[in-house]
Amino acid sequence: MDLYKLIRDIPDYPHEGILFRDITPLLKDAKGLECAINQMSDELSDVDFDIVIGPESRGFIFGVPVAYKMHKGFVPARKPNKLPFDRISQSYDLEYGSNTIELHADAIAKGQKVVIVDDLLATGGTTKATIELVEKLGGEVVKIVYLIELEGLDGRKILGNIPVSSLLKY
Repeated sequence: MDLYKLIRDIPDYPHEGILFRDITPLLKDAKGLECAINQMSDELSDVDFDIVIGPESRGFIFGVPVAYKMHKGFVPARKPNKLPFDRISQSYDLEYGSNTIELHADAIAKGQKVVIVDDLLATGGTTKATIELVEKLGGEVVKIVYLIELEGLDGRKILGNIPVSSLLKY
């Protein structure tokens, strides 16, 4: 299945000069969504890991079904003040602003191997902040899987030597 056909381009959103890659047509297409989840899971078939992290909010959409399919647990990385328990935070820059992401302080056990699953790699800020949180808790990110990668923004450069897979590249 050609997943590119299920991504809609929206110019000047959320700011002028940004070409937004809208995944909602893919999400509403049952076969497209199944194909995306299966392909993301296939990227992890030979990876030894304990848990999946999905950054808010679209990382939840892809991370939970991947975790389910791979028989792993799921940890949400949330925006500030959304988690009810003790938490740790990391701020980061976006391609058009800044934000903060948080994990529960007990989300990752020391030594756990973690996979990050998200919809989009742009500048890499959200993922880098998530990696830093995992490392603060004593875990190790062993692979990152995205639906889409915006190659021109060079997000991979700040992610270090962690293996990265992207289903769609623009």
